[in-house]
This record gives sequence, structure tokens and C-alpha cells, in this order.
Amino acid sequence: MLVKYERIDELGVITISNPPVNALSHGVRSGILEAVNQAQADDSRAILILCEGRTFVAGADISEFGKPIQEPSLPKVNAAIEASNKPVIAAIHGTALGGGFELTLSCHYRCALPSAFVGLPEVTLGLLPGAGGTQRVPRLIGIKAALDLMTSGEKVPAEQARELGLIDRVLEGDLREGALNYARDCLAGGLGVRRIRDMQIPVDSGDQQTLDAYRNQLAKRKRGQEAPQRIVDCVEIALNRPFDEGLAFERSQFVECTQSDQSAALRHLFFAERQALKVPDLDPEAHARDISRVGIIGAGTMGGGIAMAFANAGIPVMLLELNQEGLDRGLTLISENYGRSVSRGKLSTSEASSRKALITGSTNYEDLAQVDLVIEAVFESMDVKKQVFQRLDEVCRPGTILATNTSYLDVNEIASATSRPGDVVGLHFFSPANIMKLLEVVRPEQTADDVIATAMALGKRLRKVPVLSRVCYGFIGNRMLRQYAKEAQLCMIEGATPEQIDGALTDFGMAMGPLAVGDLAGLDIGYKARQALTSEQKGDPRTYCIADALVESGRLGQKTGAGYYRYDPDTRARYSDPQVSEVIKREASRYGVSQRLFTKEEIQDRHILSLVNEGFRILEEGIAQRPGDIDLVYVHGYGFPSYRGGPMFYASQRGLGSVFDRLEALAASSGELYWKPAPLLKRLVEQGQTLEEWMASRT
Repeated sequence: MLVKYERIDELGVITISNPPVNALSHGVRSGILEAVNQAQADDSRAILILCEGRTFVAGADISEFGKPIQEPSLPKVNAAIEASNKPVIAAIHGTALGGGFELTLSCHYRCALPSAFVGLPEVTLGLLPGAGGTQRVPRLIGIKAALDLMTSGEKVPAEQARELGLIDRVLEGDLREGALNYARDCLAGGLGVRRIRDMQIPVDSGDQQTLDAYRNQLAKRKRGQEAPQRIVDCVEIALNRPFDEGLAFERSQFVECTQSDQSAALRHLFFAERQALKVPDLDPEAHARDISRVGIIGAGTMGGGIAMAFANAGIPVMLLELNQEGLDRGLTLISENYGRSVSRGKLSTSEASSRKALITGSTNYEDLAQVDLVIEAVFESMDVKKQVFQRLDEVCRPGTILATNTSYLDVNEIASATSRPGDVVGLHFFSPANIMKLLEVVRPEQTADDVIATAMALGKRLRKVPVLSRVCYGFIGNRMLRQYAKEAQLCMIEGATPEQIDGALTDFGMAMGPLAVGDLAGLDIGYKARQALTSEQKGDPRTYCIADALVESGRLGQKTGAGYYRYDPDTRARYSDPQVSEVIKREASRYGVSQRLFTKEEIQDRHILSLVNEGFRILEEGIAQRPGDIDLVYVHGYGFPSYRGGPMFYASQRGLGSVFDRLEALAASSGELYWKPAPLLKRLVEQGQTLEEWMASRT
């Protein structure tokens, strides 16, 4: 039974039991409505709603996403609860999120365990609260706090929720007993029915100016996203119209969101994250190894960020450097990073101190003898990395996982430097590693199944998005990035300005343009990497001659005040630079390239479809497990707009036939060197097959 109703003295108790997260399925909604109606007809004096298992209702039933809603809808259930002639109390444990929290908002009082969280995260799926959340929350806690809650989608811990006014009491001890006692206290105190719909929005909590300011902020913070702006529209209605009009407007906006391309993209990513954790060809008997102590080699920016990622997850870290000076510098940087988190209110002083205490340092490899996992984060040189792994092979106990953070190099070759290739794996973090969500788990040929299982589980434990990749140059993300970066160079030498290129791609939704990213990272990094390559490995000089010319003239990017742009030394504001235009023209003349005008659409197509085309090659070669994995890599690691769902989802939405035709046109106009459609894409178009159908045929 999903929902049961029982009497405990003067209280009617409704208990929801729909494991694992008590999702609001059709059966749960029907059961709640029936129980509420039953309670109205008996002599109970108050009604208590609670859940069995590890959580209160954590949201909608994801299996119902995209399908017509069966009655009763959640708004109808909530209306019945709110209309109850007896006080209704919600008792929250675990998480009450989305529709689950909206369910509690229709109740007259809310209590929660200290460990509970509440929130309205619909915006992360391109949606808005559609069961009264946008109308009830402003009435309960005011405009500004309501907008903060709903446009961020963040979870709020119980005590903070009590301070805001979202819940009324934080319980101690057992949930059921505490909730029953709270319900009795409500009755003893004469607390009757208190409907949020009848409340007025606090007059000092915000006005039309507040709403306008939020719209402007969201236009920058959530650039291109529709749902946050619609949430502001709903709150504006709550401020100016009766409650029932607000509910009707909210519902219409919610329905429109569910049918939008943006929500489809974000829901795709939601499911893709869950699929990415599954590795179908692993031995089902392969269980993750225990990881309780970690060693990290290299205390630079990347190594320090990785150390923080583990400390933030409560895992002790030994940070190893060649000398004390380098170690001290790395530990100081970590301390400064935690200090900034405290100053910004992200962490308390005690939280920062406890996390720093988990990170210790050493200059002696022998101190890694008893760790469960070592991650190498040293200079991107095969010789250096192989030396490190040879040393680890000597000092680490049997069963220790040896991981490399390499961005490009052959992990099979790195593994060959050890006597235990089965224990070697790639763990490619993205900088800053303590913040960026993506973790590419690179699977060499001889790696043991339980090592892969451990790496995927570890990624989740670190609150990362782990994505499995086979070995190739650059794996999934950086292999695709090479094609994207080539297009920036080719568009430049053919006549597009840096401003046009970056502007076109930020208009598409990319977090930054490729040339601005190059300036931020430092143009000398790619330059140094190219110096180690042969002319054949470097490829077409048109794809790097401008970058090389800038570096050779001392323009390394932001750190020297000039790269593709000129930078103000104080504000880091960037400006166009005529000297760059001269360099571009000179290199175009040198290689006999005729310059021309570009449209924004052509720039966008050449960059985005270069990612798509390479993605199809990666899929066909089996480097990535599935299209959704590629999308996760680009959204979480490379600034691809989440509301477009990633390169492969974008291609599917645009239509594979349309993508193929555009690639053919680009091949005809710009040459087949970079634009010949991937064989898999061509085959799917010829067979009239979608990516989803192709994936289904493979499984």
C-alpha cells in the first residue's frame, strides 16, 4: 500500500511509502487525496503527513516525465489538503524537494528533523514550481527570499529553513514521536487551520523594483535560460493578483516549460547523469574497493584542487611534492582558497578548518605506502609520468589504485611503466578541481573491472559527474576541443575577428568564447605543447600560425596583458587590439588565404558542428559509451550551455539529416579536410535512424 491512514488518539496519520524516494506517482497522489478526504469525515482533530524510509517526498515520479498527468494532479491534491477543516502538519525528514516541498506548503504547519533539507529545484530541469510554489513561498517568506530559493534551485537545511519561515519547528529525536508531539502541541496551543493562500506578501520584502533587479541579474547569471525569468513573472503575479489567478498563471507557465526545448535538454542531462554511472560490460561481481586514504602527487593548482575535492568529501589526503618549498606553496594556496570560501559565506570557519586538517603534506614517496589511491598530477610529459608510476609501483602496497590526471596522454603507456597495469586508471579532473563537476574516468585496456567500479563510485562520492572514456589522444573532451579550437583559428585566418568569433559563441550560450578562453589559460601552454610535435603531428599550419605568432611576440594572454585581446592591468577588462588584426592579416597573406566576411550563424555552425562531427567518430570508435556521456562532458567540463543539452542532443534536436546536409555544404565550401561527415552520422541518415534507435540496437 503506497499510502495508509490510521488513527493515533486524536490525530489522523497519513503515511506515504513509495520507496526509494516516495516520489509523487499517480498512486501516491490518489492515496493522499483519499486519506485526506477520509480524515475530514472522522472525529480526528488534526492530520499528520509523514513518510517511511530514508526521505520525505523527494519530488515527482521521473517515470511520468513527458507523459500526460493522470488525475488527481498534484495541484488538486494540494488544494484538498489546504482546504482541510482540520490542521494538517507535514513531518519532514531526508529531503522535501520540488512537488514534495509544494505538498508541505499546502499543509498548515511544517516540522522537520535537523538533518532534513527542503527546496524547489525545478529550475535545474528548465521548469518552475507548478503546484503552487511560486504563489505560496512569497507569501510565506517574502519576494527576495522566495526568488533566491526558486531561481537557484538550492536545497536549504532545516535550521535555515526554520529561520526563513519555511518550516515551523525543528524536531529532536525520533521523527514519528517528535511529529506526533508537535501535532499535539499545536492542538494544545489552539493553533487552527493556517492557510498560506490567505496570507499577504510581507510589504517590506520587495516590490516591482526588486523584480526588475532580479530579471537583470538573471539575464547575466542564467544567460539564455527561460525558466528563471518565468519564475519572476509568476512571483510578480503573486504580488499583484489574487491567489487563484496566480495559481492559474503558474500552471500555464509550468505546462509551457514542460513542452520547451530547454526543459527537454535539461531533463536529458538529468537522465544522462544517472546513465553515465552504468558500465554495462563490467563483471557484476566486481565491487568497488574501499578508499579511505588518498595520496596526490603534485601540489600545484591542479593537485591542490584535487586535494580539496577529497577533503570536501571527508577523505584524508597526503599531498606530495619534490621539495618543501613547493609543498609549502601548495598548502598555502589551499589555505587561501578555503579562506575565500569562508569570506564569501560558503563555509564556516570551523568547516574550513576541519577540511584543511584532512590535508597533510610530504616530500617522501615512502609516506604513500599505505594509501588506497594515488593520483598523479604532475607536468604533462610522458617521461615524467612514467618515472612517477615506476616509483609508485615500488612504494605502494598491493591493491592500491594508481591514477593519472593526464589530459591527453596514452594511459596504456603510463600503465606499462608498472608491474600492475590492472590497478592503473585515468582520473581526469578539470580545473579548478574542487569546483568543476566533470570527472573523466579513462579506462586502459588492462584495468581491472573493480578499479573502474571504484573510480565511478568515487566520482559520485566526490559529487562529481563521472563519465567513462576509453583511451585516445585527449579522451572525449579534449579530443573534441581540438576540432573546436581549429575552427577558431581557421575562421580568424579566413576573416572573422576574435570579437566576432567569441561573440557568436557566447550568443549561442557558451560560457566563454574560445579565444577568450585561450587568453585566460595562457597561449604559451598550447605553444609549448606544439613545440614537442613534428610538423606532421602539428598538421595544417593555418590552425596554429596566428596563436604561435602572438606568443612569439610576447602576447601570452591575460597574464601578460595581451593575447587575442588587450587587457586592462587593474580591472582585467578586455579590448580589441589593432595589432592582432595586423597579425591575422599577415598570416593570411603568408598562407595565401583570401579573407571574407562571416555571419554569426556560420561561425556558430563551424564551431558547434565540429564538436558534433567528432562526437560521432568518438561514438563509433567506442571511446564514449553513449551520446549522453559526450553531452555531460561538454556541459560540465567545457561550458556548453546546459539548456541546449550538449552537442549530441543539440544535433538530435536539430535533426541528423539537417546536420549532415550542413556538414556536406561546409565540406563543399571549405574543403573535406575538416568537414567530411563522420561515417556513423552518414550511415544513420541513410538508414533513417536516430541516435536513440542506434543505441537501442547496440544493446
